[in-house]
Amino acid sequence: MPKILLLEDSAVDAELIEAQLESLEGTVTLTRVATRAAYEAALARESFDIILSDFSLPDFDGMAALDVALSAAPGAPFIFVSGVLGEEAAIAAFRKGATDYVLKQRLVRLPAAVTRALNEARERDTRKRIEQQKDLLVRELSHRVKNNLAVILSLIRRTGRNCATVAEFEAKLVARIRAMADAHELLFEGNWDETELLNVFRRAVRPYNADLSRFDFGRHDLVRLDPKAALSIGMVVSELVTNAAKYGALTNDQGRVAIEWFVQQDTNSGAMLHFTWSESGGPSVATPGGEGFGTQLIKTNIEYELEGQARLDYNGQGFAAEISIPLPVV
Repeated sequence: MPKILLLEDSAVDAELIEAQLESLEGTVTLTRVATRAAYEAALARESFDIILSDFSLPDFDGMAALDVALSAAPGAPFIFVSGVLGEEAAIAAFRKGATDYVLKQRLVRLPAAVTRALNEARERDTRKRIEQQKDLLVRELSHRVKNNLAVILSLIRRTGRNCATVAEFEAKLVARIRAMADAHELLFEGNWDETELLNVFRRAVRPYNADLSRFDFGRHDLVRLDPKAALSIGMVVSELVTNAAKYGALTNDQGRVAIEWFVQQDTNSGAMLHFTWSESGGPSVATPGGEGFGTQLIKTNIEYELEGQARLDYNGQGFAAEISIPLPVV
C-alpha cells in the first residue's frame, strides 16, 4: 500500500490527481497538504513512498519543497505535478534531485510516472540492502580470516617448539590445521549457524575412526553449539583423538575410548556442558614431565576461549579428560 504525500493548494486539481491515482494497481494512501507548515509537519510525522508537488504554491515554491524533501525524506521519489513548468525549470529540478514531472494538462501520464518511480525506488532499496549485506559479509569474512591466520601462526610457532624432526613438525601441524578446516567445513555446511556436538565429534575423529567403532558412547544429550564453541571443541576433540592414536588407547586393536556429554542446569552458572573422555585397553600412560603444546591447546580453547574448565588425568588405566563449559542462554 504505497503512501503518497500530495502538496497541492487547489482542491479541484487535487481531486483530479486523486482520480488518476485510483487507476493504480492496489490501494494507495494519499495525504494532501496545502501549506509549507503542513508539508513539513507531514514529513516529520511519518514516512512516504513518493511525493507529488505543485510547482507554484502560495507561501513557497516547488524547488523549496524539493529541498525540504531531499532533507527530510531523501529516499522518496519526488514528482512535480504542475500546470506550467518550463524547460529550464525542469532541467534545474532534475539536477537537484527531482524524479519526474507531469503536466496537469496531461494527468493521464501520472499513474505510469508514479508506478515507474516506485519501482525504481524499490530497486534502489534492494541494491542498497544487497550492498550493505555484502559489506557486512566482507567485514565478517575479513575478521574471521584474520583470526584464523593468527591461530595458524600460533600453531606453527608453538608446534615447532615441541618437535624433534621436520617430519614430526609437518605431521602435527597438518593434523591441527586439518582439524580447523574440518570444523569450518561443518559450520559452512550449516550456513555458519549452530551445530550439533555429535556432528562436531564425528568430524573431528573421522581421520582416525570413521565409523566410531572404537568409541563407547554413554549419555550424549542433543547439544547445539554456536560457531565459536564448535571450532574450539572441534580442535580439542581432534587433539584428544590424535594423542590417543599416537600414545594411548587407539595405538592397538584392543583399546577403547568411552565418552559422554550432558547438560546440567545450575542455579548460579546456568546451563553447563559436561564432556568426559576416558581411555582404556591401551598402553600405560604417565604424567608428562612438562606441559606440551597439545595440553596447552586443550586448556586454552576450553578455559580461555570458552571460559570453562579442563581436567586432564594421566592414570595407570589410561588417559582421561573432564571438560565443563557454560552454554549461552537460549
